[in-house]
Amino acid sequence: MNQETFGRIALIGIGLIGSSLARVIAREGLADETVISTRSPATLEEARSLGLGDRYEQDAAEAVKGADLVIVSVPVGASGAVARQIAPALKKGAIVTDVGSTKRSVIEQMAPELPDHAHFIAGHPLAGTEKSGPSAGFASLFEDRWCILTPQDDVDPSAIDRLTAFWEACGSRVETMDAAHHDQVLALVSHVPHLIAYNIVGTADELENVTEREVIKYSASGFRDFTRLAASDPTMWRDVCLHNRDAILEMLSRFSEDLTALRKAVRRGDGDALFDLFTRTRSVRRSIIEAGQDVDVADFGRSIAGGRDGDGAKP
Repeated sequence: MNQETFGRIALIGIGLIGSSLARVIAREGLADETVISTRSPATLEEARSLGLGDRYEQDAAEAVKGADLVIVSVPVGASGAVARQIAPALKKGAIVTDVGSTKRSVIEQMAPELPDHAHFIAGHPLAGTEKSGPSAGFASLFEDRWCILTPQDDVDPSAIDRLTAFWEACGSRVETMDAAHHDQVLALVSHVPHLIAYNIVGTADELENVTEREVIKYSASGFRDFTRLAASDPTMWRDVCLHNRDAILEMLSRFSEDLTALRKAVRRGDGDALFDLFTRTRSVRRSIIEAGQDVDVADFGRSIAGGRDGDGAKP
């Protein structure tokens, strides 16, 4: 692992991802100084009480002054406003990145606002839990998880190399890809699964002949794990849906078609079709385990991974 250190790192936003970054930066000695910034005085005070940084600023522009690396960890809908706020204070050569789950929208919002003398590289660490806030973070969150960078064509390769080395020092495996392709992939593997979870839990909540007590008392592992996804940050997932709309709609359409076929198989009693589907999907699960992206235990490894699972449940 090629460790990359910075003189000053500014973390704008100190929720699960930001607070986990603060912890791993401190653990690995990746910065001489870490500056924490968030608009909420209460959240900033919580971060201070946890000792997550060396300096604390409610004003994001103050936080990024002199920073060599700026990491924006806010809901994607706020990306443009944050970029506009910090732009005048960025030093020449500063690397600016984000952690948002959609990339085309973030680039469209942030890139026009940032000065030419800064290096903007959109990014997305595929790590998270359903918990949020400064106290939810932990230093091992990014270990053996992918971080996808979606740099624009004119970005200095040396800046990409420095940011790649930083994420590797945090424990991540790093890949670069086109922003539009990222959004399509994440719509399938993260965004639509979260929407399905929200919808199923919402359906259970609205059933008049099934009480909330029964839903809680008799929850089998399937529904229980849907509720974990459905407990994710509502603001973040609202913004994901609004800012990756086209890719999500495409994947929802495909899912709807497949769901119709499944409904027909159940109605017709087509056991062969059901067995074929369940066999194929079981092999996908095995492939995920073999790729080191999960473990073969009943609770999906949450009890031994400190709550880590996926993109942002988070994800």
